[in-house]
Amino acid sequence: MSDIMVIGVAGGTGSGKTTLVKNLIARFGDNITVLSHDNYYKAHDDMTYEERSQLNYDHPNAFDTDLMIEHLRILKQGRPIHCPTYDYTVHNRSSEVLLIQPTKVILVEGILIFENKELCDEMDIKIFVDADADVRLCRRIKRDVKKRGRTIESVITQYLETVKPMHEQFVEPSKKNANLVVPEGGKNLVALEMIMGRIQRHIDGEG
Repeated sequence: MSDIMVIGVAGGTGSGKTTLVKNLIARFGDNITVLSHDNYYKAHDDMTYEERSQLNYDHPNAFDTDLMIEHLRILKQGRPIHCPTYDYTVHNRSSEVLLIQPTKVILVEGILIFENKELCDEMDIKIFVDADADVRLCRRIKRDVKKRGRTIESVITQYLETVKPMHEQFVEPSKKNANLVVPEGGKNLVALEMIMGRIQRHIDGEG
């Protein structure tokens, strides 16, 4: 199935990636498959909860990116995959897997996906979602407290100790690998319309 288009959506934590992806899913529905890098956090069954909670989850080594690349290639061949899932409450890979079917458009989403050249080479379009650092921090706090049961103090500590330095070391430099930089993600309606137009042409078979 060589007519599959792969679009990478990267950007710092809280930049608006999820909003952009949700808007594209709302528009194109079953024509889009999402492959999230967060599902490919490495399993650490050999560690205690305390040990796992001390790991740096914002470093490229935290992910099994090789498995993600393998899965993406399988999807591009028109075959389904069993995608791993991750349980944030215990900081470990879950026993559940997701059956993901190939579609005309595959969205690869994650903070560090442009950091890996081999993964980048599998993408047709690379979009980097940009936002002010203060805005991103506020969104991160709201998300982690509300959806992941974290305290504000723990979110801020993690942000200062690992998220911010890893962003500066890996995420921000990877922006140069993007074809398109979108300020404010899904709230940038001009960029959103352009991206939707490009996807629609692909789905319609117009290149």
